[in-house]
Amino acid sequence: MAVDIKIPALGESITSGIIAAWHVKEGDFVEKDQVIFELETDKITSEGLAESAGKISLKAEEGDEVEIGQVVAVIDDSAAAPAASGKTEEKAEVSKEEAKAEPAPAKTDKATPDETQSPAVRRLAAETGIDPAKVDGSGKGGRVTKGDMLAAGEKPAAAPAPSASTPAAPATAPASDEGRTSRKKLTPLRKKIAERLVAATNEAALLTTFNEVDMSAVMNLRKQHQEKFVERYGVKLGFMSFFVKAVVNALQAVPDLNTQLDGDYVIQNHFYDIGVAVGSDKGLMVPVVRDCDEKNFATIEQDIIGYAKAARSGKIKLEDISGGVFTISNGGIYGSMLSTPLLNMPQTGILGLHNITERAVVINGEIVARPMMYLALSYDHRVVDGKGAVTFLVKVKEAIEDPTKLLFGV
Repeated sequence: MAVDIKIPALGESITSGIIAAWHVKEGDFVEKDQVIFELETDKITSEGLAESAGKISLKAEEGDEVEIGQVVAVIDDSAAAPAASGKTEEKAEVSKEEAKAEPAPAKTDKATPDETQSPAVRRLAAETGIDPAKVDGSGKGGRVTKGDMLAAGEKPAAAPAPSASTPAAPATAPASDEGRTSRKKLTPLRKKIAERLVAATNEAALLTTFNEVDMSAVMNLRKQHQEKFVERYGVKLGFMSFFVKAVVNALQAVPDLNTQLDGDYVIQNHFYDIGVAVGSDKGLMVPVVRDCDEKNFATIEQDIIGYAKAARSGKIKLEDISGGVFTISNGGIYGSMLSTPLLNMPQTGILGLHNITERAVVINGEIVARPMMYLALSYDHRVVDGKGAVTFLVKVKEAIEDPTKLLFGV
């Protein structure tokens, strides 16, 4: 009986995707629930599973755009699994027969090839005069294979040196375009990221305000409690949980940043689901930590670590990246000193964090070295006034420089 493998429904807004990779080959025997392909959409990358065990026939190729519900493979569940026993012994016997069948290398006055080379390589070296030591090996550990020797024999011989009566060739030839550039289609995710960023610049009245924050208090707290924190919760106390809590505190003080514009209406959010931007091989993703006003530092750290692992392994779910009210982007982990982050539409604010560097600052009339970080808040000026944006950023700064404020929500 044939079992059709179809592209599953992934969400109301997702209608198609691209086969990013097949994990099986045509005619392979697959087990039930085995991962057989990766599907990349404009929002997430998901895995397709075998619905039954059997022999698989592929109906789409890597890179093909496929619709939801389209059949991409068929499994013949009447096919029996291949026998696993005897393969190793059979392979060993074949190798012995092949070794016996190799003719002895002919005697020659040329240099004797390395005895560590295979019989086939030594035979070709004797017949062609090609020295294996001068051939680039593609085998394990750089060993020269029979294919390498055959390919070397097919290369054209070097041109003879020009004689006195032959005009010399130009010293340099025009460079060929072949191999200098490559062309590939945007992935659905990268295309969607591009569309959203262009929309942010075209639709919103973007403005960015800056401040700087002294990280001494947070760093001292982490150093003081890190060991016990890890022992109790199994995760490290990072900087991000402090900033998530500081953002919640600031959103409560400045509700204009917890809104989104919908035509002629402003939607006021009364919950605190904070998106945390995560970089992955597939592109930038923003998983959302839910109800941050109700969670403690440990739960926030656990959520962030779990989402980051899922995003980087391509296992993020659609519901994980939907519904955030505000975004935090940490370019500092890549060494960024300052940036103007773009909005994650339809949100009206995004906080950019940057690297921490020791700088000379004046405190109580004295010049001291402190670990400082620049903060950048980009916001939609159609909804948020400058006073509200500056107040929001000051609230974040005050909460980080005096984390006890977070305990009392002031």
